[in-house]
Amino acid sequence: MTPTRRLLMIFFGLAALAFLQVAVPKIGTYVGVLLGLLALCTLADWWELRRAPNLQIKRSLQGVWPVDVWNEVTLTIHNPSQSKVRLDIIDAYPSAWQLEGLPHSSIVPANSFIAITYRVRPNNRGDAQFGLAFVRVRAYFQLWERQFRLGETQSVKVFPDFSKLLGNNLHATDKRSPSMGAIRKRRRGEGTDFRQLRDYRQGDSQRSIDWKATARYQKPISREYQEERDQQIIFLLDTGRRMLAQDGVTNHFDHALNAILTLSFIAQKQGDAVGLMTFGGDQRWLAPYKGRVGLDRILAGVYDLQATEVAPDYTLAASTLLHQLNKRAFVVLITNLRDEDDQAMRTACELLSTKHLVLCASLREKSLDAALSTPVQQHADALRYAASTLYLQQREHAIKRLGIRASQLIDILPERLSFSLVNRYLEIKESGAL
Repeated sequence: MTPTRRLLMIFFGLAALAFLQVAVPKIGTYVGVLLGLLALCTLADWWELRRAPNLQIKRSLQGVWPVDVWNEVTLTIHNPSQSKVRLDIIDAYPSAWQLEGLPHSSIVPANSFIAITYRVRPNNRGDAQFGLAFVRVRAYFQLWERQFRLGETQSVKVFPDFSKLLGNNLHATDKRSPSMGAIRKRRRGEGTDFRQLRDYRQGDSQRSIDWKATARYQKPISREYQEERDQQIIFLLDTGRRMLAQDGVTNHFDHALNAILTLSFIAQKQGDAVGLMTFGGDQRWLAPYKGRVGLDRILAGVYDLQATEVAPDYTLAASTLLHQLNKRAFVVLITNLRDEDDQAMRTACELLSTKHLVLCASLREKSLDAALSTPVQQHADALRYAASTLYLQQREHAIKRLGIRASQLIDILPERLSFSLVNRYLEIKESGAL
């Protein structure tokens, strides 16, 4: 229990009047009366707050939130007592989040309740917790106040904003119509997976004619194919220290997660199974599943995943994945290559390529390209330009030493990773390479 600002101001005001009674003696009588009234009011407020108010607080919020999106939280404050309660309230939200609408001052009528709604915006994925709300109650004359912790703790899961993710990354995946924002659809009559027999149509290739069926039905019959389904897409994600590199607001690791979720969404629409294995830091294995189940497993399995300071071991990761997979798969390895990685990465890719189709995606720092495009005006600019050029040359030489074909390796800026992976996947589906 603490005195309020009002009590302190009144007390110092009366103290100033007490000093004036030296010059004006008549003031002393009034000062004494006022001090007596202040003492009574102060005692009454203290007596009112000697017991904790019978308040109940309930917090209403969603259990799953998208990151970087404003979300509403409602606090309902019940007052079952016979007198109204004056209070200030602020919720114990995760301190790193942005907040609008708190603290809030209000009066809760007797035998009634009020609802307070505020907004918060989470800035990181993962698990977050709301604690007990801070409630400061003021007495009738507002000379004393007392602070309490009321309510209950609640946990929420902060996921990547999947709706924004798809809206930003699926617009250019259709090569035939980049501006339409549509996913490329399966074209009947093409692909490697047999679909059905049908009557021959003008323009069909002679290779598509089923001669046995033609002889049976005494008319030309064609085979119709579709892109092969029931395949496996496995993401091998580096969670080591290199993925902590950051260009702007989003780090490389979050860019990689966005690309994984985008491609998983498209793959499950194509009838393929998606799975994931992490290495270098937090090691997780999500077995491949088809349909929406596979996408939901990926989303639930990576929402709280963060890059760490651990160095990645590519050879160990490749060996572990080989023991996990029995069926041939399209393995997408996402990392950030360095010039010292040539031998380790080459060994890992050779191991995986013995059974699977491998694509290595290396994220290049955007700041390096920016340093090369910045005009050189001072000595520091020249040093930065020379260092960036040397680093990129060493990186390029290391990638060449890997001996991986250009179709199996991309060195790309993080924000273009989703687009590149989706297009490469669709090309593989149409070509039947998997």
